[in-house]
Amino acid sequence: MGVTVLLPYQIPEGKTGAQAIDYLTKRLLALGAIHTGQFLVDCETYISTPQHGPAKTVHVLHDSEYPASTFSILDNGAGKQIPLVADNLFDLLMLKMTTVYTSKKQTKIESKGARFEYGDFLIKLGSVTMQENFKGILIEIEYRPCVVLSFCWEMIRETLQGFLGMPIAKEYPAYFSQQIMNPMGQQQIHPKQNDLYEPIDTINQYLECFTNYRKQNVLPVASSVGVGAGAGGVAVTTQNATAGMQGGNQRMRM
Repeated sequence: MGVTVLLPYQIPEGKTGAQAIDYLTKRLLALGAIHTGQFLVDCETYISTPQHGPAKTVHVLHDSEYPASTFSILDNGAGKQIPLVADNLFDLLMLKMTTVYTSKKQTKIESKGARFEYGDFLIKLGSVTMQENFKGILIEIEYRPCVVLSFCWEMIRETLQGFLGMPIAKEYPAYFSQQIMNPMGQQQIHPKQNDLYEPIDTINQYLECFTNYRKQNVLPVASSVGVGAGAGGVAVTTQNATAGMQGGNQRMRM
């Protein structure tokens, strides 16, 4: 496992989600990436019942890269999140706690699609759906030899630029510059780009993106070439990106 960055992909104007996925797939294959199967990340959210005090939220996520694990993130309602990694028996536990936590079935959300290996990179193209309604596209890119983002962000960034055919901002994605509460009760920026990367970091990025997709009612559509802020801190747009494909091929050949 290496450092992973998750990017919301803004669909070009006039294109469907399926057409955008097809475009991205063809670009990856043209660059020499190898299709290595499918992946799935899903999230179901549970809300505590009113008789048990202030509302608490439990997000339960699964990632096909870790088939024996269940990831849980407890939001205590006061801005603090507590992560937990357990085995699959945790799902059975939640089913037995229906008197305490109620599942919000209508907000169950998932990202699934094809995974590709490209040199030392693992790239996934995910279609995000909620109740079978298409919400958007997430690009997950993992650089496997690296476990600290600050050591390899430029490598990841250059790979994305070659793959997408457009510039990517030099700044670290927003997830890696989080505000935390210090022991004095003051908020400060915690530079996660210098921390050892762990699987829960991937899960947290997915939860951030899923939360934003749940809030939106309109599918994001790109209007121009560029990079903007998105659910995971970096959103990519690809209007007329085909014009840069040849240059991207030259940069990306490994």
